[in-house]
Amino acid sequence: SSAFKNGEKIPIKNTCDDKDISPPLSWSNAPSGTQSFALICSDPDAPAGTWYHWVIFNIPNTITSLAENHIPAQSLLGENSWGRNKYNGPC
Repeated sequence: SSAFKNGEKIPIKNTCDDKDISPPLSWSNAPSGTQSFALICSDPDAPAGTWYHWVIFNIPNTITSLAENHIPAQSLLGENSWGRNKYNGPC
């Protein structure tokens, strides 16, 4: 993510303490033949055990980034640990 570096805290606006919007993300070097992407944002050291903040699948193989607070129209959302089909950031 361009919003924070590896090992840094996620920005407050991407948490439940503020706007709770998804951060921008990008990726590269997909294997040849990739048909679509899936994203699972898990928090393995959450106090209650592994917590899932965001599940997206069917991201088209032509997409290599997600803008802040954006999900491609063709993509589908899975249920997070709150039982919601949306992004919910850490608290």
